[in-house]
Amino acid sequence: MMRTVLSVEYAGESFEGWQTQPHGRTVQDALELALARIADAPVPTVCAGRTDTGVHATTQIVHFDAPVARPLSAWVRGANSHLPDGVSVRWAQGVSDDFHARFSATARHYRYVLFNGPVRPALLHARVGWFHRPLDANAMAKAALALVGEHDFTAFRAASCQAHSPVRTIRYARVQRHGEYVVFDFCADAFLHHMIRNLVGALVYVGKGAQPVDWLAVLLCGRDRTLAAPTFSASGLYLCGVEYPDQWSLPGQGRIICTPQLALPESCIEPESKFVD
Repeated sequence: MMRTVLSVEYAGESFEGWQTQPHGRTVQDALELALARIADAPVPTVCAGRTDTGVHATTQIVHFDAPVARPLSAWVRGANSHLPDGVSVRWAQGVSDDFHARFSATARHYRYVLFNGPVRPALLHARVGWFHRPLDANAMAKAALALVGEHDFTAFRAASCQAHSPVRTIRYARVQRHGEYVVFDFCADAFLHHMIRNLVGALVYVGKGAQPVDWLAVLLCGRDRTLAAPTFSASGLYLCGVEYPDQWSLPGQGRIICTPQLALPESCIEPESKFVD
């Protein structure tokens, strides 16, 4: 068997999350079915980060052990010919069998795109979040600084989270306004279940003036999920990059692919933004 790495892009509104389910309506189910058509055999896959229902990805990293020899182009163009419109394999690369899409990763990059206007968007339905009242992006940016570093994120994890530890290290947490859009960028070694959506929900409370700028710092110290804001919509959340050690020489390392142009105004597009420590 040869271990192969794929970069996969998908629109999450068409699927019930990444992880395979008996009903088969997940990204993993669609991908494995397509790969099996190329291999003429089952092809189990492992991803860098399992995304929830409605969450999108511009760069989901996946590995599998190919049961048969196929050219890399078959795992891209061949698989894409069997995938639904909402999923696309962007590239494929062979690696040694000690590579692991999840455990070899050193960081994940997520972006949340929020439309901040009085009327809900129609053309970007399911591709952006929405909040109708004006938000103070500067206040949210200041509040997000408290998240940087190693912390216990119990106040921002889902009740169903199965992670052994709530401690995570956030490399950066940024909030910027681009016209009617507010963009949240997060990078960490890993994230807890619903962690980013819970962080965005808390930041929106600060942005609308319901809580002070230091509220997120207070929540971190309190470690009580019931005191924090509700989980925000999945619609605007994108997995947009996964980092690995240089030894793997994967395409695009040192850069992230941010949200597609459809989901952002032109002034906000950074198709090859450099990773920032």
